[in-house]
Amino acid sequence: MSQAQTQTWEHTARIAFVASEAQEAREACERLTAQFGAVDADEANIVVALGGDGFMLQCLHRFMNTGKPIYGMNRGSVGFLMNEYCEEDLQDRLAAAETVVIRPLRMRATTSDGKRHEALAINEVSLLRQRHQAAKLRICVDGKERLEELICDGVLVATPAGSTAYNLSAHGPIIPIEAPLLALTPISPFRPRRWRGALLANQARIDVHVEEAEKRPVSAVADHQEIRYVTHVAIQEDKDSSALMLFDPGHSLDERILNEQFG
Repeated sequence: MSQAQTQTWEHTARIAFVASEAQEAREACERLTAQFGAVDADEANIVVALGGDGFMLQCLHRFMNTGKPIYGMNRGSVGFLMNEYCEEDLQDRLAAAETVVIRPLRMRATTSDGKRHEALAINEVSLLRQRHQAAKLRICVDGKERLEELICDGVLVATPAGSTAYNLSAHGPIIPIEAPLLALTPISPFRPRRWRGALLANQARIDVHVEEAEKRPVSAVADHQEIRYVTHVAIQEDKDSSALMLFDPGHSLDERILNEQFG
């Protein structure tokens, strides 16, 4: 799912600064641009993202498969995916930063009108009931039916990078960033009441079939992209896609995920 690497970025790095809509992020972007200069994102070899975790996810999607690593600095709220904000010694921090390779999930969703949709997810793919009635789902893994009927508010498949986000809130397991695993986690399961999900190999293909789709409509969400009235969703790691993140030494994503388990 991901791979930690050590890579040296020269002090002549061509940096593009990008910021969220938050005033704090935009002001930081102006100061950093004035201090270090900046180039357009198309010409940069490093992107510095200023904002919170939501903005970092947007940047990871935007720069997917470009080979441009993203160094986030927290100008948002939680900042789990970000480095500490500091305007000093930015070039030195970039030169010392460690690279993490993130591989997303690919969601292929079929809707009730027969149309097919695709989207990538860095954190998770989730299926959610659209109305007052619980969803009724059938789950297959690698072509074999594993759960004939799951009555619930929904279900999600999370990557290691996303295991501390929505997955953790739904009582799913935290996965070390290097582990070749995915979390399959139910959301408010009603039947079977005791099923708490499963850990799957990152090579697995998960197929979720929506039963009684007209009566119990379900939407599918890949990070921030939502497809409504789905009847079938296939989820699998996309081995042909990757995004690069940079972290300060000692504050890498795997260290943060480990700390979450003891915090």
